[in-house]
Amino acid sequence: MKKKPNLYNLSLDEMIALYETWGEPAFRATQTWEWLYQHLITDPDKMTSLSKSLRTRLAEETTLELPTVLARQESIDGETRKDLLELSDGATIEVILMRYIDRRSACLSTQVGCAVGCRFCATGQMGFKRQLRSGEIIAQVLHLMRELKSQDQKLTNIVLMGMGEPLLNYDNTLAAIRCMIHPKGMAIGQRRITLSTAGIAPGIRRFAKEDLQVNLAVSLHAATDELRSDLMPVNRRYNLNELFSVVQGYIDRTNRQVTFEWVLIEDVNDTEEQALALAARVSGMLAHVNLIPLNPTTGFSGRPSSPEHIEVFTNILDRRHISYSLRLRRGIDISAGCGQLRERQQT
Repeated sequence: MKKKPNLYNLSLDEMIALYETWGEPAFRATQTWEWLYQHLITDPDKMTSLSKSLRTRLAEETTLELPTVLARQESIDGETRKDLLELSDGATIEVILMRYIDRRSACLSTQVGCAVGCRFCATGQMGFKRQLRSGEIIAQVLHLMRELKSQDQKLTNIVLMGMGEPLLNYDNTLAAIRCMIHPKGMAIGQRRITLSTAGIAPGIRRFAKEDLQVNLAVSLHAATDELRSDLMPVNRRYNLNELFSVVQGYIDRTNRQVTFEWVLIEDVNDTEEQALALAARVSGMLAHVNLIPLNPTTGFSGRPSSPEHIEVFTNILDRRHISYSLRLRRGIDISAGCGQLRERQQT
């Protein structure tokens, strides 16, 4: 039996093409998109601007694949929540909701597991399972949007920093982003979306050509090849010289600031040597460094940097006029680092 198409996997153009085969005008596809992504409707029969015959056909010949919440953890302060979601094939992923005074942010997964294998990351320790379809990425956003709507709140920001490497699932990730920013889709401002990569050089080159206003963050974590290759095996494929060359190319083409992510690990990458090397690498670039103490995981023995080491590290950046911020760790009491709730459920 032919599998029913999941409407969340269809771009607006693809939905228009499907409707054309059904003899339906293009504006009906636009109306359907508005029901899906602006009204957050999951039952075709409630799409009342559509004809009864079209609603019946949607119910009979298509599907809307929605994840099931398997587990949920909320921080003591109520500001961070992590959901473990089960997909239609039984695979599990995580999505995180972070509440701030002025915004509500979602941290999304783009793969089941991850092939990049960063030593300090719980997702990297579990290995790669499969790619997420665009609709499975989109469904994470809708899951949170529906809940926030019931509380008279809106999702304002999205970060693609959860399980997986977005640029190794390029087409599905970009299709999901285009749905998020489409005026007939979720209509989220492009500059409120951030894509984070471990440094997949070909993907960054390709992303630069998309002419989007989406923010780019690069997980750096070390400023010498020896240490970065130890922490992040991807560096053996795309070393620091290549990475910084392609990032500078991205900046030159887009004129957009890039954020470098740096997890502070006690006596590993919080040394004076690493701070000096980092400053030398980013000096003069249209870039910002985002520092965050390590979220400990069971598969990595490292510890978050001490306040004393952080002070020495940041003083060096200050003296060299490097733009940086020291981020607050969120959700430590609920293991909110990506992959940690899934890891806990499977142990």
